[in-house]
Amino acid sequence: MAELAATLAEVVAKERVLSGDAAGEAYGCDESLTGHPQQPGCVVFPTSTDEVSSVLRLANDLGVPVTARGGGTGLSGAAIPASGGIVVCFERMNRVLEIDAANHVAVVEPGVTLAQLDEALRPEGFIYPVFPGEYSASLGGNVATNAGGMRAVKYGVTRHQVLGLEAVLVGGEVIRTGGKFVKSSTGYDLTQLLIGSEGTLALVTEVTLRLYPRLGHQATVMAPFTTLEAVTGAVPAIVASGLGPLILEYLDTLTLAAVTGHVGLDLGIPADIAAVAVAYLVVMMENADSTRLDEDVEALATLLSGLGALDVYVLPPQSATQLIDAREKAFWVAKANHADDIVDVVVPRASVARFMSGVTDLAQRNGAWIAGCGHVGDGNVHLSVFQPDAEHRYEVMRELFELGLSLGGAISGEHGIGTTKKRYFLELEDPVKVELMRRIKVAFDPRGILNPGCLLD
Repeated sequence: MAELAATLAEVVAKERVLSGDAAGEAYGCDESLTGHPQQPGCVVFPTSTDEVSSVLRLANDLGVPVTARGGGTGLSGAAIPASGGIVVCFERMNRVLEIDAANHVAVVEPGVTLAQLDEALRPEGFIYPVFPGEYSASLGGNVATNAGGMRAVKYGVTRHQVLGLEAVLVGGEVIRTGGKFVKSSTGYDLTQLLIGSEGTLALVTEVTLRLYPRLGHQATVMAPFTTLEAVTGAVPAIVASGLGPLILEYLDTLTLAAVTGHVGLDLGIPADIAAVAVAYLVVMMENADSTRLDEDVEALATLLSGLGALDVYVLPPQSATQLIDAREKAFWVAKANHADDIVDVVVPRASVARFMSGVTDLAQRNGAWIAGCGHVGDGNVHLSVFQPDAEHRYEVMRELFELGLSLGGAISGEHGIGTTKKRYFLELEDPVKVELMRRIKVAFDPRGILNPGCLLD
């Protein structure tokens, strides 16, 4: 490792290379509940694309594994390095390079965090709309996992917002894909291929992002229902209404109590309503005009009442902000309550009720406790699984994923496969597709040094 560190110090300044114990445990893990931390051999902190290129060329020549790292906030183990490998940490490539108002784009380095970008965009009147729940997450990490979040029902996920990339291939070659344009029919779409590839094909060193006007007025409505079927049944009607919700979430009563209790929020729900409610629908609206927003909220309230809501509450702005913030911290609440694993299955939104009914059944049959919430507007269900026995939990998780796939869904809606969901992915995914992915991997990374063990064996 000392020899490797000395070699790396020839292409990255010595003070930006850590090795051995100095690399520390912090760079050997992410936030996944079941990932196994690994001690990297070296951690390097590049400050330019040229340095990333030199590191990859060196690693490829030596056959040393390389794992890219952003904010380390991932939930599927994709940032856990190979033991003794190189971690390329992008936290010092953190510049907002350009805000192009005329083209509504921003160009950023991969270490820029969501919070940093939002701060830079606010005075310009723009917003980057993907907020996956952790504002310390980096844009590079978001690209690697195709991060989503609550606003996906209106704006989509990361892949819908990335117009172009600069990326370094394993041999050190630098490529540019896409650009500041919004459409192209010019060959294979390498931008979309790299998004969601979890650092297994190339290392992204620059991202061109689509921006939107920052609308000045928001309102949040919460509606309790007596059945989950009624909640999910209301969703297609809301989407079809043309009201264009920014956020469309459901929380079961246990999850709502946990997340609001975590931040000390009392929503003032009457006791008689709370006693019979099974789940809550939370809808956030936004508009550039306050009068139009009021009209939209009134129309939404009328619609919800007709769809079986027990009542409709328009939350005060401060309570609404606290509730959304609490919902975004649901993972931390699950972790604090000792959840054994988390699931982010996605199914067609009209199938959410069938999926959740199946989840209840399999939890009862397997002696597990499963609670959750989800981006019901796009069918992305987030569940916390409480089953401490690892083998028993595997059976529960596999059955969960099989259920989602049987309804036309996928194993992960936004967290990615990483290392922690790889077993299920390889067992349940179409083997023809997996083999095609393997061939793509070999085309990009013949020696298999980029994030080995992530996504594919």
